[in-house]
Amino acid sequence: MITAAAWAGKKFAVLGLARSGAATVRALLAGGAEVVAWDGDEAKRNAISPSPRSRGEGRGEGPSSSTTSPATAPLPTLSPEGERALTFADPLTIDLTGFDGVVVSPGVPLNRHPIVAHAGDTPIIGDIELFAQARADLPPHKVVGITGTNGKSTTTALIHHILEQAGIPTRMGGNIGLPILAQDPLPAGGVYVLELSSYQIDLTRSLDCDVAVLLNLTPDHLDRYAGFEAYAASKARLFAMQFQGTAVLGRRNRASASWAASIYRYNRSRVGTNVKVVRLPKTYDETVTFGPALAGSHNAENALAAIAVCEALGLDAETIRAGLQSYRALPHRMAHVADVNGVAYVDDSKATNPDSTAPALNAFKRIHWIVGGLAKSDDLDACRPGFANVVHAYTIGTAADRFAELLGGDMPVTVANTLDEAVKLAATAARPGDTVLLSPACASFDQFSDFEARGRAFAAAVGALA
Repeated sequence: MITAAAWAGKKFAVLGLARSGAATVRALLAGGAEVVAWDGDEAKRNAISPSPRSRGEGRGEGPSSSTTSPATAPLPTLSPEGERALTFADPLTIDLTGFDGVVVSPGVPLNRHPIVAHAGDTPIIGDIELFAQARADLPPHKVVGITGTNGKSTTTALIHHILEQAGIPTRMGGNIGLPILAQDPLPAGGVYVLELSSYQIDLTRSLDCDVAVLLNLTPDHLDRYAGFEAYAASKARLFAMQFQGTAVLGRRNRASASWAASIYRYNRSRVGTNVKVVRLPKTYDETVTFGPALAGSHNAENALAAIAVCEALGLDAETIRAGLQSYRALPHRMAHVADVNGVAYVDDSKATNPDSTAPALNAFKRIHWIVGGLAKSDDLDACRPGFANVVHAYTIGTAADRFAELLGGDMPVTVANTLDEAVKLAATAARPGDTVLLSPACASFDQFSDFEARGRAFAAAVGALA
């Protein structure tokens, strides 16, 4: 795991003990910190308890759970000092004066959670900030940070793949894969590639990326911010923390171009920085394919960003080209699930807002579109250019009725409510050569734990057809 000598003797509270929280507790304890941890789920508390002595007798905790997974496996055996360094208490019930930080999950809504007021002057941070603090104790390395509204996961995975194919030691983390603190440190010369959501950037204060990337900006997560400008400003903070290296800026839409120009001017005005700015093209040739898994203008943006990053890291053009050609798409991103009775079934569950669904509607003809979930916006205007390819829509989740109303004037619509029912209805109506596309344009949290669970449920429903 990644840890830091700088944490020795310090005191942290950790709120939330899912994957990143559990990894944070392990890393802090290994670094010699004192930790007060809490999760409302007793099973999660028990899963990180090294022994009964550290479970907080008298607080009502039960026996240790024997059910574990790689993400929630018990801590290694600790010395008595280490065991005493871990206690359980809700940070909202204790005085946080003197703590060096309150580490929260990115899922904690800072705009309305009581921990913000209760913490007072104690910094509220996340695991990415702890990684930033640990960098001085790691072998010499570089960090790439990728943010933006859409395309982060693909671009992160693509950069990681190119580096891996080039023989460069690399780790991928942040908002993708294993928590970064749970991963082994890289040897000298390695590159950490981090997907960074606005939530994670909000909890980060000192991550000076060697290469920082802003792909694009469209309205998203507006329940957490006082409007689009505040959301965009959160993303832009990644560049305020950067004092060297390269900034890669996408400019495809008006908002992206405006913020790219603002970041460019900001870097030009700073004294004592050494940041080179690379601005991506505003328009892309949709006929150009960078690799078999990178078709479409949205993937051109991802590929050009990855190329700019890899060039900044010193890779040559042939090495980058070979990596682009051998890259394969991530799960749940326009992923072909199966063909049943001549009908293709495509899982694009990662499309959690209308802008990220738009490319899928333009990628196929004669689409039976499964759309809906927990809506992030009140319109589907970004998807409109692909409406002509949709022969029928099936709406699901809490947005089912609203989306049926929005789409009814443009295409036949059926309110299916559930994903299983939508798959059955689409399978009945589709004919050979058609595509049944799950591209929800919504978050998944009304009916599923995350977009991956939604994608798996789609695959299971398709499997049941056979």
